[in-house]
Amino acid sequence: MCTCNLVSGILTFSVPLMCSNALQLLFNAADVIVVGRFVGKESLAAVGSTSSIVLLMINLFIGLSVGTNVMTARYVGEKNPDAVKRAIHTSVALSLVSGIWLAFIGLLLARKMLMWMGSPADVIDKAAIYLKIYFCGMPVIMLYNFTSAVLRAFGDTKRPLYYLSLAGAINVALNLYFVIVFHMDTAGVALATVLSQFVSAGLTLRALTRLDEKYRLDIKKIRFHKKELLNIVKVGVPAGLQNTMFSISNVIIQTAINGFGSSVIAASAASGTIENFTYTAMNAFQFASMSFVSQNFGAKNFDRIKKIIRTCVVLVTIIGLAIGFTSILFGRQLLSVFSTQADVVDIALLKLKIICSLYFFCGIMEVFSGGTRALGYSFVAMAAALLCVCGLRVVWIYTVFQKSHTLVALYSAYPASYFAALVLQAVCFVIVFKKVYKATCGEEKRNA
Repeated sequence: MCTCNLVSGILTFSVPLMCSNALQLLFNAADVIVVGRFVGKESLAAVGSTSSIVLLMINLFIGLSVGTNVMTARYVGEKNPDAVKRAIHTSVALSLVSGIWLAFIGLLLARKMLMWMGSPADVIDKAAIYLKIYFCGMPVIMLYNFTSAVLRAFGDTKRPLYYLSLAGAINVALNLYFVIVFHMDTAGVALATVLSQFVSAGLTLRALTRLDEKYRLDIKKIRFHKKELLNIVKVGVPAGLQNTMFSISNVIIQTAINGFGSSVIAASAASGTIENFTYTAMNAFQFASMSFVSQNFGAKNFDRIKKIIRTCVVLVTIIGLAIGFTSILFGRQLLSVFSTQADVVDIALLKLKIICSLYFFCGIMEVFSGGTRALGYSFVAMAAALLCVCGLRVVWIYTVFQKSHTLVALYSAYPASYFAALVLQAVCFVIVFKKVYKATCGEEKRNA
């Protein structure tokens, strides 16, 4: 990351990560497709309506895995193997504790959260069953996210892709088996997802036990190390809070969607699955930005950091436009995989057209946000995102949407919020970069 050609290096890092993220989304997509095709729109709506709740619950802890990625990469750049090893053991311990906590809270509050969101009577029972089983698998879901974050810090995005490929195939097979053979409905697709996640988590954990000896994970020595934990938390908590607030704003939007009935809920679920595939590409460049900038920050390569951000912005714009318009061009065919009902497909296509055409705004925002976090200013990135994305969406719902109570007005909240955040995140990165550069140069002069 400190010496490679940036275009090829970033693409080599990002493309497997895009594919890995896409495969992870296939866990939920397979759930949505199977129940949509073999059960009915109520089950499709039940699975789709849970996504915002799942993200609300897990995003704080997923943010901590961002801290794992940033700090491990920085220690690698500093050539500090002892700190790297302590960070790895701390991250695995943190993932298990986080997963157990999420499982407990999810089981306790699953149905209540669906009631708070106004889930329709014909959806809520199936959605509650799906959520409870899904949350039982949180320890392994968290373990995969943290262990794959460590591998990314070393620049390894290929092995998580291979592991998820296997787990994804298992997930699809079990989905079909549980739903078609045993008629388990939403319970079957949730159980299939959890079982397949055991596979991916186990394989990434095994990979950490086979790293070079100076970095290797020792299962018997998994515990928290105070300094590394505090550093991970310092970067990860703001990222997690940002993700959580994003989820809260999405819950508010989902609640508005629920008011249009089960057909619109099902359409939003189908469209949202395709949108998420577009987002995974954008998010891959955020992790590329964080990992590359973190290692080069550790090595004090400031000129290269500027080139990294510029390269990521160009690449994410090109790929975002390509994927976004491809999703729209083949939208009807893609959506027909999720549902055969014409009204559901038409509504879902409307949402795709509004959001995916401008999704590259989100990608550029993510690149600048990742760069700011990698420089140690995670709180700044969080504040900018909360102000422009979460704040604007909530205001939009209670102003623009109230005046024009239509789906077009509702869905337009997404591109508007991403553009506002893009501008502010870019300004924040420039300010933070200048501050860090000045502080580092001053320290070097004093030491000299």
